[in-house]
Amino acid sequence: MSKLPVAIQVYGLRDLLENTPENFKNVMTKIKEFGYDGVELAGLYGLEPAFVRETLKEVGLTPVSAHVAFADMMDDLDKVIADYKEIGVQYLVMPYMAEEYRPVNPEGFEKFLPLLNEVGKKIHDAGMTFLYHNHDFEFVKLPDGRYGYDAMFEAIDHDNLMCELDTCWCDVATGQAPEFIEKYSNRIPIVHLKDYIKKGEVKNMYKLIGIEEEESEGDTGYFGFRPVGFGQMIWEPVLEASVKANAKWVIVEQDEHYDADVLECARRSREYLKIFGW
Repeated sequence: MSKLPVAIQVYGLRDLLENTPENFKNVMTKIKEFGYDGVELAGLYGLEPAFVRETLKEVGLTPVSAHVAFADMMDDLDKVIADYKEIGVQYLVMPYMAEEYRPVNPEGFEKFLPLLNEVGKKIHDAGMTFLYHNHDFEFVKLPDGRYGYDAMFEAIDHDNLMCELDTCWCDVATGQAPEFIEKYSNRIPIVHLKDYIKKGEVKNMYKLIGIEEEESEGDTGYFGFRPVGFGQMIWEPVLEASVKANAKWVIVEQDEHYDADVLECARRSREYLKIFGW
């Protein structure tokens, strides 16, 4: 199997950095030792862009991309672009869609798409690429039968919005992560590799990522994230589809950790991918 470079989403390492940003170099050094090629940032923890750039360069990790809250982009997109260009990031990613903008609310969704296009055009004009990172709620069906996810990309020019498919959430919603990767061939530079276990009926999956927007009453099941290869995802079709779709990177993400240490989970994910020669 052909292979792609492997990065890790720093959000999963946040417990090691949020209150101790001075650990940044040590944490990045461990990530490099595990065999990762790059990182996807999720905030700078108060560190200066120049310091982040030089540290990653010294350690030998590529600053592939960065998750930036859409509110921060709307507040001061020029600063967002300037900061991450200084670091060397190519892809700026919207990580989450607020409830009022989701496809389940067609009026809000329709008003939101021009904002996405506006932001994406400015990022493209700056020489960077704007990506959208999904959860499961984008895969609801619109009245015309299309998934909201598809409608979003059909409404916005290719140059102004591309995909960062989160395989876990796509699988939760559709069971068709490899198919969606291939569907967005040449428009999906990054694929998120996220594993999970889901059993029974789970009403509040987003509490795991710090969002208390759903009632947990009625939960009769279990939902939890796992290192890549330690959950229920079948990875070989996902990896093959990523190569076939001309993706540039795969990025490991584990939002929460349970019985194992954060770095141990990162190590396990990377070791599993080595089984496939990645």
